[in-house]
Amino acid sequence: MADSTNTIKHVASPLARQTLLDSELTRPVAGRRPIRLLPWLQVVKIGGRSIMDRGAEAILPLVDELRRLLPEHRLLLLTGAGIRARHLYGVGLDLGLPVGSLAPLAASEAGQNGHILASLLAPEGVSYVEHSTIANQLAIHLSAARAVVGSAFPPYHHHEFPGSRIPIHRADTGAFLLADALGAAGLTLVEDVDGVYTADPRAAGGERGELIREIDAAELAQRPGTLPLDPALLEVMATARHLEHVQIVNGLVPGRLTAALRGEHVGTLIHTGVRPA
Repeated sequence: MADSTNTIKHVASPLARQTLLDSELTRPVAGRRPIRLLPWLQVVKIGGRSIMDRGAEAILPLVDELRRLLPEHRLLLLTGAGIRARHLYGVGLDLGLPVGSLAPLAASEAGQNGHILASLLAPEGVSYVEHSTIANQLAIHLSAARAVVGSAFPPYHHHEFPGSRIPIHRADTGAFLLADALGAAGLTLVEDVDGVYTADPRAAGGERGELIREIDAAELAQRPGTLPLDPALLEVMATARHLEHVQIVNGLVPGRLTAALRGEHVGTLIHTGVRPA
């Protein structure tokens, strides 16, 4: 009898019938750096408490600077949550809500800040889009406008890791995960400090702290004290596939963001360990 096997249905693959948890097996396939989807994109995360909570005094000059940057760059602007999220945490913890319920509540405030920023940039054709649109249609939105605004909180929501009462994956982490997944040209974190210091400038004795101009993420994770970024960011930077560094700049100083997007070193550079291709 003739062999009637339909060979069209059989696709040769080294991963067939094997466990994908075997690193030796997957390394030839997954060990290479992925294709950059949007290599011309600059991702800018704007702090909620550090910038947006300050109101017009901080937001309007930054919006003017972003408006001037639009002809030079195509931007994904991501906003973090501010003091209202901390109020939500307080109420939620008092009620005994799990971390998976607190995460979407805080993310909603980051989205509200994004709507404010997008409204101010609306005359330039900038709009706010949800995570699903960023994941599936960001390229077409950026072909129609020079910038798009979204929430920096990762959409873990009810799937947030349960090891902590407060969500550990917040705006800085979400912005990095998104920028690295898209293969963006860079990620800039806009805060209200010049960068990372050897001592918290707002704490007692902090005036003796010195600005750290450049540091590896692994080294920074070992340093004691508070940081102007999410601690989880340093963990996910260890698995970066594209972004070689992140720069923290002071958004209250006019021109700092412009300089950073032009490749200047004007804040703290945190290196991920990824080497140039």
